[in-house]
Amino acid sequence: MYALSLLVTAGVVVAAPSYKPGWPSVTNIQVGPRPFWLVDQMEDSPLKAELAACSEKPIHHAPFFSISHRGGPLEFPEHSREGLYAGARMGAGVLECDVAFTSDRQLVCRHSQCDLHTTTDILLRPELAAKCTTPFQAATAESDATAKCCTSDITHDEFLSLCAKMDSSNPDATTPEEYQYGGPDWRTTAYDNCATPVDHKTYIKITDSLGLQFTPELKTPEVEMPFQGNYTQEMYAQQLIDEYKEACINPKRVWPQSFLEDDILYWIKAEPRFGKQAVYLDERVDTEEGYEVAVASMDRLSKQGVRIMAPPIFALLNTSAEGEIVPSAYAKAANRAGLDIITWSLERSGPLKEAAETGEYYISTIADAITGDGDMYRIVDALARKVGVKAMFSDWPATVTYYANCLGLN
Repeated sequence: MYALSLLVTAGVVVAAPSYKPGWPSVTNIQVGPRPFWLVDQMEDSPLKAELAACSEKPIHHAPFFSISHRGGPLEFPEHSREGLYAGARMGAGVLECDVAFTSDRQLVCRHSQCDLHTTTDILLRPELAAKCTTPFQAATAESDATAKCCTSDITHDEFLSLCAKMDSSNPDATTPEEYQYGGPDWRTTAYDNCATPVDHKTYIKITDSLGLQFTPELKTPEVEMPFQGNYTQEMYAQQLIDEYKEACINPKRVWPQSFLEDDILYWIKAEPRFGKQAVYLDERVDTEEGYEVAVASMDRLSKQGVRIMAPPIFALLNTSAEGEIVPSAYAKAANRAGLDIITWSLERSGPLKEAAETGEYYISTIADAITGDGDMYRIVDALARKVGVKAMFSDWPATVTYYANCLGLN
C-alpha cells in the first residue's frame, strides 16, 4: 500500500493523496552521482565541508524547495511522461507542466506553444507537418533551416501521437531528418527514444498519484487571442484552474504560474483559493529599464494580492567587490515588500566556466565570481541563505534535492 504522506508548504501541512491503481508511486529517491561530483569540484570551504558531510544521509523528496523544471531536461525530453518520473525520482516535491492549447482547445504540456518542430518529431510526420504554421524550409547558403509548428496547429489526439524529443534543431539541415538534433554536447540523447508527450489532465493524474505538488504555467499564446474568434485569454486561464477543480485537487497543492501580470490578477480575483499561490514569472528584468520598473513595483503588487515573485536567477544575485555572491536590489525589494521568491532555472547554463566566459543569461550578473562547476552550490547556497528563496526550478532536480536534504529544508 502507498502510505499517506505529509507535505509542508508555506507553513501548512497538507495530506498527500493515497496511491491510485494504475499509476506507479515513487518513494525510492535517487540523486545519482552528480551532486557528489559537484561538491567534489568545489574549492575548499565551510560550505563544501557541510555538503560533503551529508554524503551518506538518506535522501527524501524536498516537498517544495526542489521544483522539477519541465521534468529533467538535462537528459530527458522535456514535458514527457518519462521526464516527469525522472524529476520525481530525483526528489522534486513539485512537478511543472507548461500549459499550451491545441486546435480543439485542449490543454497540453509544452514549453512553448510553437516549439513542436524542435521538441517533437512532427516534421517526420508528413500529414501533421503539413499543418505547421511554417512548414520545414531547408538551409541555403544565405539562410538557416527553419520551421514553426504550434500546438494550436493540431488536435489534442494528434499531439499525443507525437514522439517527444530533446529540444534541439540543426540550422544547417537540408531535410527534416537532419533537422532533428543539433543541441549542446552537455545534453544527452541517450534517453531520446520516442518519449511520451502528456496533456495537462494526464500530468495532474501522474503528479497526484505521486503525492507531489503542481506548478502549471499558462504559456503566453503565440497566436492572436481570442483564438478562433471566441477563445479568450481569461477562458484559457480559467480552463487551467477548472481542470484541478474537476480532479478534486486541493488548491494548497497548486502553484499556477504566468509571465502575464493580468493572468495573475485574474486568478487572484476569480479563483482566490488558487490565486493566493499564483507565481508571477518576472521577465521584466531582461532589460535595464524593466529591471528598475520591477524593483519599484513590489509594494504595488503586494497590495494587489500577489504573494510570489519568480525572476530568473541572475536578477536575484550580484557579485561583491570581494568576489562574494550577494543579493541584488530586486531580491532586497521583494523581501522588504514581504513577497516570497521562487527562481529559475538551475542547471540550464551548461558547464559554468564556459557559461561565465560568454555571460550566459542565468549567471550573467555573477559571471566574474564563477570559476567552474564547483560554483553550482555557491549559487544554490546564496539563493537559499542570502536571498531566502522558497523554491528553485532545476533542469536536474537531484542537485537541489541534495542541498535541501543536507540543510533540512524538507
